Amino acid sequence: MTVLDEDIKSVIEEFDFSVFDNKSVLITGATGLIGKLCTKCFLNAPYNIKVLALVRNRQKSEQIFGENKNLKFIVQDINSPISAKEKVDYIIHTASVTSSGDFINKPVETIQTAINGTKNVLEFAKNQKISGMVYLSSLEVYGAQDKEDVKENDYGYIDILNPRSSYSESKKVVETMCISYGTEYKIPVKIARLSQTFGAGVLKNDTRVFAQFAKSVINKENIILHTKGETKRNYCYTSDAVCGILTVLTKGENNNAYNVANKNTYISIADMAHLLENDSTKVVYEIDNKNRGYNPTVKICLNTQKLEKLGWSAKIDLPEMFERTIKSLQELN
Repeated sequence: MTVLDEDIKSVIEEFDFSVFDNKSVLITGATGLIGKLCTKCFLNAPYNIKVLALVRNRQKSEQIFGENKNLKFIVQDINSPISAKEKVDYIIHTASVTSSGDFINKPVETIQTAINGTKNVLEFAKNQKISGMVYLSSLEVYGAQDKEDVKENDYGYIDILNPRSSYSESKKVVETMCISYGTEYKIPVKIARLSQTFGAGVLKNDTRVFAQFAKSVINKENIILHTKGETKRNYCYTSDAVCGILTVLTKGENNNAYNVANKNTYISIADMAHLLENDSTKVVYEIDNKNRGYNPTVKICLNTQKLEKLGWSAKIDLPEMFERTIKSLQELN
């Protein structure tokens, strides 16, 4: 059994999927890290759950999911109106630009995908009479904070004249768009604000910091830091995140936002790098002034009390997160 298979099994054991029995779920970004795990969990749960997976590449999607009588691919760009004709009961909207490099090099596309894509999802939801929708937002909506313990109504400073803010600002706009549609058109929409999330299913070409660290360990190479690594935040393992997302979807209050993170993983990037040091991998600082698309230095620990009151809790700590991610990447060889 692969690490990803183990994670699918743990999510199914942790979350009661009976609420989705004889229902249909639309998942956008279904081949992404979170969308993929959500899709596989629905298809493996012991219930009759139809999944409409919105994807851009059919061949890639078929390689990931294979054939399943309860799975149908909607092959299109999220920036186009959704072409699905089937009845949908729930929507999990994960589709988003996720590369920090794209935030700085393709800020227009980052904004357009967030706003236009979500508008298309909400317009589709408006005509469906759905039971619930969850939009996957980010800790980046909080910006720079004066305090580290951040609850859902704590908002900080974001430099709107920095193209890197294309991601965080578009996430904020889309959250308001979701709440506006929810208020005006009575769409039962909720928002899940995720901390940086990783685990089994991360691809070898992923450029995010956790993936670079994991690949350095696998390749027995040094971890190169181009900054002091002072940004400090908490993280979340993929299976914990999916359970949190499903909890928000089914138990969360409409027109509301919930932090999804592991409160026990609060650590700086530098300390996280040092956590992975061993005889073959050391942390090396090569600080420069190149614009690599990194987020400005922040110290944010997402407070998860609001989500925990719905019955959710994170299970996987940071060392195990990396252990499982590394093992999963090695399984790709």
